[in-house]
Amino acid sequence: MPYIALERLTKRYGDHLAVDALDLAVEKGEFISLLGPSGCGKTTTLQMIAGFVEPTGGRVMLDGVDLGAMKPNRRGLGIVFQSYALFPHMTAAENVAFGLEMRDVPRAEREKRVAETLALVGLSGFADRYPKRMSGGQQQRVALARALVIKPAILLLDEPLSNLDAKLREEMQIELRSIQRISGATTILVTHDQAEAMALSDRIVLMNKGRVEQIARPDEAYARPASAFVANFLGKTNLLNGAIESTPQGPVLVVGGLRLPAPAGAGSGPQSVAVRPERIAFASGTAGVSGRVTMRVFQGLHWLLQVDSEAGPLTLVRPNDGSPVPAEGETVALTFSTQDFALLPAGDAP
Repeated sequence: MPYIALERLTKRYGDHLAVDALDLAVEKGEFISLLGPSGCGKTTTLQMIAGFVEPTGGRVMLDGVDLGAMKPNRRGLGIVFQSYALFPHMTAAENVAFGLEMRDVPRAEREKRVAETLALVGLSGFADRYPKRMSGGQQQRVALARALVIKPAILLLDEPLSNLDAKLREEMQIELRSIQRISGATTILVTHDQAEAMALSDRIVLMNKGRVEQIARPDEAYARPASAFVANFLGKTNLLNGAIESTPQGPVLVVGGLRLPAPAGAGSGPQSVAVRPERIAFASGTAGVSGRVTMRVFQGLHWLLQVDSEAGPLTLVRPNDGSPVPAEGETVALTFSTQDFALLPAGDAP
């Protein structure tokens, strides 16, 4: 039995279907990210788990218990909001202790747990400091400590790093993952940041227009996107025109002048072929996808090239390792292997 189960969870606002029959099973201690663009339903899903929004249909189960009739403050959840929502008139320790006070935890136990949790988030020396005298990253840690100190059944994170600058956000991603692993908290994160979701999550739930497009480990979703939406949203990708042909040796994928063994279970006829920019290489001969370099941009660690190919426009990334890079206007042949692409239904559009 999963620790958290969302069963056909649905939310309608009039004629608008915000979340459409979402099914999700989360194991205890797992870190799950709900990822997608604005309006995809990820925040509404989090709010239904928290009890702030009543589902139109379906249910939220926690360790076999239906949370439908349970008020938010009885669900035992730890929540970190985008704004942190710290009390400005309270010190860091007082902010962290607030939830314990509401639960009538004895003072000695309260002080012990506050000290331990502040240490967990790296703020042992900040117990007496007020939020206005703390940086954004420090405030975020206080908010996280306040959520963790009650030892929640589920930790819910609503875009908790979005107010931080890029460098601090990257640092806090590492800290957050470390804290989650140490605490063992079952965590559900809402984010629109693909890099953040991939860095933090055990699995990603890709959402679009209220529906789940794919649930998978970050590396699986990146390498084998289930749809053109996933391929485009989760990093850069190329969608090329190809086809599966039958041969005496078995089905073959044909993309321009490139012929590759088709993966097991591939259909037949026209296909959309998703290939990541870093997976495309220059072919040594002419047996490849032919094209012409239309743009070449130097980006320090690598070169970014745009190619107008016979299978459609594509982007190619080449490492800056001293190897020659074709100039703009040069004709090239490109290749990739069977392990480097995913097949999508013909006509699938992001």
